[in-house]
Amino acid sequence: MPLNERDRIEILMMIGVGDRMRTQQEVCRLFHEMHPDREPVSQSTVSRIERKYRELGHVRDAPRQGRPKINENVQQDVILSALENPHCTVRQVSRDLNIGKSSVSNIFKKVKYHPYRVRLIHELAEDDFDRRTEFCEYMMDHNNQNNGFIANILFSDEATFFLNGHVNRQNTRYWSQENPHWMQEYHTQHPQKGKVE
Repeated sequence: MPLNERDRIEILMMIGVGDRMRTQQEVCRLFHEMHPDREPVSQSTVSRIERKYRELGHVRDAPRQGRPKINENVQQDVILSALENPHCTVRQVSRDLNIGKSSVSNIFKKVKYHPYRVRLIHELAEDDFDRRTEFCEYMMDHNNQNNGFIANILFSDEATFFLNGHVNRQNTRYWSQENPHWMQEYHTQHPQKGKVE
């Protein structure tokens, strides 16, 4: 078990001062007698502690390298921003609170917040079921009359954008600990839209 600051201070006291100083070997033996249940310290450990005290005036651990930990207040701010606006993005929260995007993501992960995506459902009118049945019958009849009819359908690669406030599912999220079963209902199956090819 590594020595903590209190153990190091105790070793310094065992070394002593002035004409009452002990050798490193004596300090090791004394420490082991006082703490028989612990792993004995080596003479090099005693030497390092003594040298550190003479050079720095203390035996505390040096500050750790790496990124500083995010304090509790910042974590609470991130969680509050998600509670106030569950549709916020990691980028927005990062920009608003002036912290890194990865830190925001880590905080959300730590409190088990997940980015749920919207599920789009069509609003069905009364006659939609009949129209679907008619379309299926039409496709089946054409396929029976012309055996390769289905293979001749060409699907183009195009991007569509909607003019009625349609939600883009690719970049819309709802941050929550539990799935909100968030849905958006279309009022028409044929909204006004523009096409980019």
